Amino acid sequence: MQLIAVKLEGTKDVLLRLIENFIRSAVNETVDKAITRAIRDQYTENLFEMVPATNKVGVTNLLEIAMRANQGTPVSRPLGSPIHLSPWEKILFNPVHLFRFPTPENVGIRTSITIGHRAKKPMTVSIPIMIAAMSFGGALSKSTKIALAKAATAVGTATNTGEAGLLEEERDAASLLIGQYNRGGWMNTPDKYKRLDAIEIQLGQGAQGSTPQRTTAKNIGEDFREVFGLREGEDALIHSRLPGVNTKEDFIQLVKRLREETGVPIGLKIAATHHLEKELQIAVEAEVDFVTLDGAEGGTHGGAPTLQDDVGLPTLFAITRAAEFFARKGVIRDINLLATGGLVTPGQMLKAIALGADGVYIGTAAIMALVSEQMVKAVPFEPPTSLVVYTGKMTDQLNIEQAAKNLARYLNACVQEMELVAITLGKTSLIDITKSDLSTIDPFLSKATGIQLGYVSPENQNRFFEETKSLFRTFEAPIKEEENEVRPFLSESNKEQDRPHLH
Repeated sequence: MQLIAVKLEGTKDVLLRLIENFIRSAVNETVDKAITRAIRDQYTENLFEMVPATNKVGVTNLLEIAMRANQGTPVSRPLGSPIHLSPWEKILFNPVHLFRFPTPENVGIRTSITIGHRAKKPMTVSIPIMIAAMSFGGALSKSTKIALAKAATAVGTATNTGEAGLLEEERDAASLLIGQYNRGGWMNTPDKYKRLDAIEIQLGQGAQGSTPQRTTAKNIGEDFREVFGLREGEDALIHSRLPGVNTKEDFIQLVKRLREETGVPIGLKIAATHHLEKELQIAVEAEVDFVTLDGAEGGTHGGAPTLQDDVGLPTLFAITRAAEFFARKGVIRDINLLATGGLVTPGQMLKAIALGADGVYIGTAAIMALVSEQMVKAVPFEPPTSLVVYTGKMTDQLNIEQAAKNLARYLNACVQEMELVAITLGKTSLIDITKSDLSTIDPFLSKATGIQLGYVSPENQNRFFEETKSLFRTFEAPIKEEENEVRPFLSESNKEQDRPHLH
């Protein structure tokens, strides 16, 4: 029997070697033919043509070209632009050792912030990170909104309703709820907005600007209709303008009315724009309690790639300009600045605070943290978003308690990392971290933001920029706004002609 076993084992080894040799030979022959053909064939007859074509256009653009050609409508891309416009990686924190000592490890770091100092009912959050506006129905499922609210409550922060009506389950789960007085009108009645801890008047967002949005009736379930107050077969429409607000006086009166009716902080949310200071001037005149700036890198449940990639102002520069504007107007202690748009790491969030934001919102990162290991329920045959979006096929499989726990742990970890930075900066409060705690390796970024240049000592900053003045002529002599409006290549007859729309 032992001899038979030895012979069988030998036969097995021979068969394995034969199979291995066959596979190697077949693969070698196939690869040889493919390489030979790729070398000999002209590009017009060569499958390899796809490689340089894809490199030129980009995988995402190639896919979106095909989607537009197939569907004939604007592409609805989730989660915002893949383009990183804010150069956060070029900014560094400055640790201290002797000239100022690090904070002792037994000293606690203050992380809380209060929003709406002038309001009758100011809102205090335990950490400077809040959950961004992501609506029930228009974006997320009910279970996802509940999980977000539970996580926010667990760490003592606020969550935002997004452009929706008042979801009772979200209100019950959230200890602090910011609601959006929105362009759809679904939160705009006293029976709803009087139950909020803060009101954010939503006039736009980073990934969509101030464009109209429509959710068709076929994607609206019974729970969606109930929360939004829609009739059977009625679409959910977000207008480009907030109904009833057609002048700045209308906006100022709206802020005044909401403040008198509720006593909670009243804020404004807009997409960051190069017209930023003009928009903020009206916010100052209205005496809003906070302003939320959504940078061009902001996420969304779905939006046209052109709006995401080519519209707005990067988050980093929007924060800097807004903080400087509030300082010039003397309202920096009266109006809280909240930043959002592409903030995904604790370092980026803390740099936003150092540049002048009081707190930050996170959306995409929050959803990724919330799903975490539960993504295995969806992949590889469905995307992880199928667990969380309202129209997802697998929303019933999201474990709410586990999702909330994941996000709460993520938020706590982020704040702990921010506290570590505060310690090495010698600070005892996150809100005390400022531009003086930063340096940059980019002279243009230094010039634009006021952050000192890292490869020149502090006392030599002015001399460096004076000696290299020729490099910064575009900063010294900016293009005037009226010059931007001149269009020399258009004849007078063409200036007034509208481009016809394609239907």
